[in-house]
Amino acid sequence: MNRTTLTGREQGVNPARGDEREAGPVRRRSVDPRWAAAQLAAVLTTVAFCAADVVARSYPFGPRTRNVNDLGNQYVPFHAHLWDLLHGRADGGLLVNWQSGYGSSFLPDLGTYVSSPFALLVAVFPRDEIDLAVYTITVLKTAVAGAAMAWLLLSLRRGRWWGAGLLGASYALCGWSLALATFNPMWLDGLIALPLFCLVGEWATAGRRPLLSVLIVALAWIANFYTAYMATLGAALVLLLRLVLAEVPWRRALAVVGRAALTVALGIGLAAPLVVVVYVGTKHSYPGRESQFVPVTTRDLLARLLPTTYNYSSPGLYVGMAALLLALALPFHRAVPVRVRAGWTALVLAVALSLQWAPTSLAWHAFAVPNGSSYRQAFVLCALLVIAGWHALAYGPPNWRALGAAAVLLALVAAVASRSVMTQQHTHHTWPVVLLAVAGALAGLALLAVKNGRPALVGLAAMLLIGAQFGESAATAAVSTRVRLNMMDDYATWGDRQQRQADAVASADDWPAYRTEPGRDQTVANDPMMVGGQGSQYYSSLTSDVLGRTLAALGGGWTSHGRSLQSLDNPVTDAVFSVGARVHNPPDPHQTWLPQGGGPSTVTREDVPPLVTVRANAPHTTPAAFGKSPYRNQELLLGARVYTLPTTTPGGEQQGDEVRGLPVRGKQTLTAHCRAGSEVFLWAPQYAGTARLGTDGPQKLFRSDLEGSKRAAMQPLGTVPASGEVRIELTPNQPGRVPAQGPVGCLDTAHLRTAVQHLKSTGATKVTVSDGTVHAQLPAGSKGTAVVAAPRIAGWRCSAGGAEVAAGEFYGLIAVPLGASATSLTCTFHPPGLRLGAAVGGVSLLTLILLGTVPALRRRTAVRSAGLPSTAH
Repeated sequence: MNRTTLTGREQGVNPARGDEREAGPVRRRSVDPRWAAAQLAAVLTTVAFCAADVVARSYPFGPRTRNVNDLGNQYVPFHAHLWDLLHGRADGGLLVNWQSGYGSSFLPDLGTYVSSPFALLVAVFPRDEIDLAVYTITVLKTAVAGAAMAWLLLSLRRGRWWGAGLLGASYALCGWSLALATFNPMWLDGLIALPLFCLVGEWATAGRRPLLSVLIVALAWIANFYTAYMATLGAALVLLLRLVLAEVPWRRALAVVGRAALTVALGIGLAAPLVVVVYVGTKHSYPGRESQFVPVTTRDLLARLLPTTYNYSSPGLYVGMAALLLALALPFHRAVPVRVRAGWTALVLAVALSLQWAPTSLAWHAFAVPNGSSYRQAFVLCALLVIAGWHALAYGPPNWRALGAAAVLLALVAAVASRSVMTQQHTHHTWPVVLLAVAGALAGLALLAVKNGRPALVGLAAMLLIGAQFGESAATAAVSTRVRLNMMDDYATWGDRQQRQADAVASADDWPAYRTEPGRDQTVANDPMMVGGQGSQYYSSLTSDVLGRTLAALGGGWTSHGRSLQSLDNPVTDAVFSVGARVHNPPDPHQTWLPQGGGPSTVTREDVPPLVTVRANAPHTTPAAFGKSPYRNQELLLGARVYTLPTTTPGGEQQGDEVRGLPVRGKQTLTAHCRAGSEVFLWAPQYAGTARLGTDGPQKLFRSDLEGSKRAAMQPLGTVPASGEVRIELTPNQPGRVPAQGPVGCLDTAHLRTAVQHLKSTGATKVTVSDGTVHAQLPAGSKGTAVVAAPRIAGWRCSAGGAEVAAGEFYGLIAVPLGASATSLTCTFHPPGLRLGAAVGGVSLLTLILLGTVPALRRRTAVRSAGLPSTAH
């Protein structure tokens, strides 16, 4: 007989004790209580989540933005780009995003940020309500996670449906979810995946639902492979513990583990076309920041078990006082078999210790040190606390002795946590919420523990427990929202500024005849995806190494340790990358720390070469690395000398061959001499402050730090006066450096126009772009090397005149050697890893089909050989 749960003995029930509810025949109910529990969890989660934003006056229930850090910079823009894709309005497709980074591989970003089935819901919202779409998806994912956990709890062991719903909501609103996942919405798919994977383990034990199990694993790994990996590890630990506690014979246990492993392997295999592409994409990405794991102190670790505590760098372990008290009471709950008590307690402690040890922390994070929070796996421990608490409740409410022991342990936790800065900084709301939540949880559990409790007492207990859970979760979410907003960078939701940007871009856009840059004064780091255009701005965990290094060599700036690339406002690079229109925005009024200036968004246009140019004497592979001067590097790509690099005073220090640069700690002036009428540019990648040409020139802001997390972009300062004297006033806002050699470049605009006209005359006569294909018609007799104004990321293949040729690199750009008779060029992008992923996916699909059809064919053959009708059962 197929079963979805373990037998009575496997759940720790002794039939000799007369537990007829577990050991005797089960009377099927008309309505599965798991549905009721799941609905309660989803409703409680949704109402508490939204109530918290009402209290915090956060979007969409108040004036405060919720777009902090990467939510505003990455996730909302990627959802906006997905909206454009679904409505046919994006430049590019699934293979190439032509709007960001001058042409970036999109499948890795899709698999990292917006491959969740929930993300498709953006399509039903208006484009200018993209923030509301992301918020709705976040709430929905959180509610589904609570429902999935409630369903799992009643599948592990039957009990009160409202208790399972309560604990399901406590899991969905755990500290990890409220502190990290609410502004990293793709991680919420892992929150959903963990209870579903545990259900897959239950089905593997009973030999049921193999096809559904594989599909669940595949969807979870497609939705977000990173947290799905952690959820897989957590579910594996739960399955192994269940088998040990059930004292399953080792042969059967191996069979169960084998079925579960095959299910996971097939599911991951089906997801391989996307997962492998993402994995390979990380190998080609800019390295970013290197960090080492440093465990938090015990007091900070325990403080995160309490409501209303928040810290980005510590594990969010809060699950609500009811769930925590039940988990603490489990070791002392004599109604629960000793093996169950010991097993779940040991697993919770083991996983808690694994969070604090560097080797196991590395294993939890797929053997890559996280660039940010070091406790992204904390949701697994939250799930184990909730499951342990459910066992303490499902075997019958803990008695007074067990509750007393749990209360003592909780008091010790609070005493140690009181020494944490998290509780000391927020004493005014932490301890009142803790006391009220503990009082409600203890009172509710105590009422449940009353022998022969009447329905009225049970109802009152349920109200107390649900009310306490609702109140403390809403308070914790509200505090997390407020504190996070004060601690992190934040960005405005879609409004008038973004609409003006979008309108300005649309008025000038003529892709692929030329690119339209949405502006140096950005609103978010991924402005091109938010407001349109085709710029260099790009912020992703998969920002390509070649793009980052190329733009840096040309004088570009960045934040986030090189993974958030900024627009470079420079006519030479605009010519190189075919930027024919550029939007100029006033500073973002939401960023009040910026020097504010009014005025509408304006557009300037330039005569630029086409997307594909022909260089008669240029090799199709880079003959040498870029030099130290970004001005000379720009000339290498342009193919003409257009800058004068004057001697600049004062000078700087040198150490060997490395220019350390001139320290800038107070106001000072750089002086130089250039031809009158030329344009002055300042390159100071490690300078933070303002720069002004003369005494009345416009102030330009430079943002950098000496640690390398921010790099200031080269900026234009104005025109050289008739005297030829260049005086640049520097006003730093923090210690920085200016290069000792070549910080100032003077651009001869006449020479630039001549170079541009030459590139236009020899460039493509027509260029068409569709997703991952660039096709160009070239002038007859074109010789040398065709250069495509796009970064030479891995995956490009080209043909010239119909003959396939190797796509090379010309100082970071795509370069293709031309034959004597080539009059056309076609370059096609094939995402690295897609072929391997597709092969793995195909093998997995074939294996799944065979596993489903072969047994059926054998049964049919056996029936026929027995001489019975094939429809016999």
